[in-house]
Amino acid sequence: MEIEKFIRDIENFPRQGVLYKDITPLLANAEAAAFCLSELVKLTEAQHIDKVVGIESRGFFFATLLANKLNAGFVPIRKSGKLPYTTLKQPYALEYGMDSIEIHEDAIQKGDKVLLHDDVLATGGTARAACKLIEKLGGEIVQCNFLLELAYLKGAQKLDRYEIRSLITY
Repeated sequence: MEIEKFIRDIENFPRQGVLYKDITPLLANAEAAAFCLSELVKLTEAQHIDKVVGIESRGFFFATLLANKLNAGFVPIRKSGKLPYTTLKQPYALEYGMDSIEIHEDAIQKGDKVLLHDDVLATGGTARAACKLIEKLGGEIVQCNFLLELAYLKGAQKLDRYEIRSLITY
């Protein structure tokens, strides 16, 4: 199955000059979503995973399913102020300014084998910040796993310490 057929390009979203990769057609097609999940599981090569960390918000779609398939726990990383318990915060640079993400301070135990998942690897800033949070809690990142990688934005360079796997590279 060609997953690319289920990825819709939206020009000038969320701002002028950006070509947004919309995965909602993929999510809306049960057969394509199941195939995609199967392929994402294969990317882990049956490694032992204790926790699957998903990045808000589109990373949650497949991260929760991956956690279930891998018999692992799911841990959300969210934008600041969205998690109800005590958190660790990690700032990161945006194209114009700064933002930050958070994780519950008890979400990962020292030595946990962690799979980080997000829908798209673009500039790598959010994923790198997520890796820092995971490691502050003592987690060992086994792999960074993405549905799509926008290689021309060179986000993988910010994650060069980690194994990176993507289903589709643009």
